[in-house]
Amino acid sequence: MKAAIYPGHGQAPVIDTLPDPEPGADEVIIRVQRCGICGTDLSMTKGELFDYGPGSQFGHEYGGEIIALGKDVSTFKLGDKIAVLPSGACGNCEGCRGGNHILCHNAAGAMRGFAELANVPANIAVKLPDTLSFADAALVEPLAVSLYGLRQSGIQPGDSVLILGGGTVALYAIYWARRLGAGRIVAMSRSARRRDLVLAMGADAFIPYGDNEIGEVIEALGGSPDVVYECVGSEGMLSKAVQHAKLYGKVISLGFCTHMDPVMPALGSMKCVTIQFLVGYEMRDFRYIADQMDKGHVDPKTIITNNIALDDLPAMMATLRGANNETKVHVHC
Repeated sequence: MKAAIYPGHGQAPVIDTLPDPEPGADEVIIRVQRCGICGTDLSMTKGELFDYGPGSQFGHEYGGEIIALGKDVSTFKLGDKIAVLPSGACGNCEGCRGGNHILCHNAAGAMRGFAELANVPANIAVKLPDTLSFADAALVEPLAVSLYGLRQSGIQPGDSVLILGGGTVALYAIYWARRLGAGRIVAMSRSARRRDLVLAMGADAFIPYGDNEIGEVIEALGGSPDVVYECVGSEGMLSKAVQHAKLYGKVISLGFCTHMDPVMPALGSMKCVTIQFLVGYEMRDFRYIADQMDKGHVDPKTIITNNIALDDLPAMMATLRGANNETKVHVHC
């Protein structure tokens, strides 16, 4: 089978030929149909502190069709359409007790989405209803990132919300904020390119970064935001979030910045701001999305701007590192 391999040390991924996988006793084999390119894939292939490591397969936003079953698998059948929660879980560690697979460091993961075939532990596969497509399957993981973030933040109906960013995590944070009953929602980004998209996802207003942004946000929301979701992951964004937060407000970091990001503690202290850092999701998020994905106010597939062949992945990743017009790119394998 063909598969994308990251050579390590910031080198460009290559498309290699690997042996077809055989299912373990508790695994299924899927023919991968769609896998999304995530911002994490770009940041974790730079050869920096947070890195996939030499020789790694990768791709974690994916789904496909089951073509083989391990001998102990009884919960699935051939032909089932699944989405994959790409992190394993031992079930015994502190991370697993909290429900978040990402925080388990004992079980093997399943980041193998940029490949024609993938072996997947059955306990991290989520069956999708017939109403959903393989494109939907590859959006369950990014939808779960934002859903987990909003649930863990304790968002309440009527809360005013500011979302920093216009990428996938930000767009789906808007999507869930609207579905979870937020009051007014404002999205902020450095350019107006995604204005129409953030409004389609459920934002009430779009405001570009600028000298007057704090006043513009207050005017659009009717006051400073109850909750600020930082979904960019770049230096300076956490400080910007604190600047916008109201007295006793919350700042939720979902951007997964991999560099130092200074914040002036006094500024946060004088507002008694709570800052919460989050990553990952729970299996219940995947199951909820599989059940509810086609019942929202907008089709989550609206953010997909391109669908490319696996052989084109290295070139597309190079494109995404520079100025581009893409939002969510899918790879069909």
